[in-house]
Amino acid sequence: MRVAITRGVSPAIGDCELTFLEREAIDVDNARAQHSLYEGVLGGLGCRVEHLDEDPGFPDSVFVEDIAVVLDEIAVITRPGALSRRGERASIERALASHRPVVRIKAPGILDGGDVMAVAKSIYVGLSTRSNAEAARQLGAMVSDHGYRVVEVGFSGCLHLKSAVTAISDRTLLINPEWVDASAFPEHDCISVDPAEPSAANVVRIGSAVLFAAEFPRTGQLLSDLGYDALPVEASELAKAEGALTCCSLIFEVP
Repeated sequence: MRVAITRGVSPAIGDCELTFLEREAIDVDNARAQHSLYEGVLGGLGCRVEHLDEDPGFPDSVFVEDIAVVLDEIAVITRPGALSRRGERASIERALASHRPVVRIKAPGILDGGDVMAVAKSIYVGLSTRSNAEAARQLGAMVSDHGYRVVEVGFSGCLHLKSAVTAISDRTLLINPEWVDASAFPEHDCISVDPAEPSAANVVRIGSAVLFAAEFPRTGQLLSDLGYDALPVEASELAKAEGALTCCSLIFEVP
């Protein structure tokens, strides 16, 4: 069975952290409606959705992906690069503790889960304003006994590594080559997003389905043409908070 941990949209999301976007008004009701539909899609694909209550004290807290990296063997609680987000960790750790042994990134390491892409036994860590080499080193030490290797990746033009690239299978990645160089992933086939949709590389893989943001129909059609079960999900409101589809859940297998 798959579990998907999510959290409600904070009423304070308009005060979210922003790095690459200009601030614009966020319709909280619309954000919540879109997020609820997202949870419904996850449930329809067989995930048991464990929904955590919204937290007014943490504007970015709907983006649970940044707070943990969940592997088959362990859950790694991150140390977010934005100081305002570090208080989100306690509730996510409580939610994960019944599913996995928990380990933690420590200072001076900083790590956002959005910068971590695990594909089979390779874990790619994007070095960014939110994640550093020290955290990548710590993560490597935590996972080496479980057979993983950690690879540091440089990128530019976006907030997180998974803004630029995500896995659509263990072999194939969806990538914006303007933001990250495909040569960083020599073991994988890389498919480029439609050039008119630079933010389309962030997708969620669940079984044979690939969830893509409905705002990027050309890339969605590309995925369909390649034989993937591509499912559009409305995500325009949370995108104003520099969030994307993977940001809104922690998805993992349980017995």
